[in-house]
Amino acid sequence: MAVATQTPNDTTSTDRIEQRFVLRAPRTRVWRAIANAEEFGTWFRVKLEGAFTEGKPIQGRMTIPGYEHMTMEMLVERIDPERYLSYRWHPYAIDPAVDYSAEPTTLVEFKLEEIDAGTAVTIVESGFDRIPLSRRAEAFRMDSQGWAGQIKNIERYVA
Repeated sequence: MAVATQTPNDTTSTDRIEQRFVLRAPRTRVWRAIANAEEFGTWFRVKLEGAFTEGKPIQGRMTIPGYEHMTMEMLVERIDPERYLSYRWHPYAIDPAVDYSAEPTTLVEFKLEEIDAGTAVTIVESGFDRIPLSRRAEAFRMDSQGWAGQIKNIERYVA
């Protein structure tokens, strides 16, 4: 059974969200849930088209009720098997009338560490200080809430 426990030293600043938690599951299982685009899409609630490939974009339709009209786009930056995966995206880009393509992106990083209790996962999303001021605080707030929910989703998924 996977159980996520957040450490008390989770940190945030105006530029980054960082959360560390433990899943009671082997690192190979957690890695597959994060690095396999189909599995990632299941717990993240997005139907991705294709595979995560370093240096390549990937996109898909959200499956979260109320957000099915949205397409999520990511650019996979780095993959270090069973240890690290990172991608860039436009945080909280939900207004279909806005073209976010000219905006800077944030960097999302998943760091995995094998520990006695299972797998320690650290999720960091950084670069909010570069997001236009008009939407920076809302993007930060919504992504902070979003990661809290996604931690619960991956916990259930790898159980």
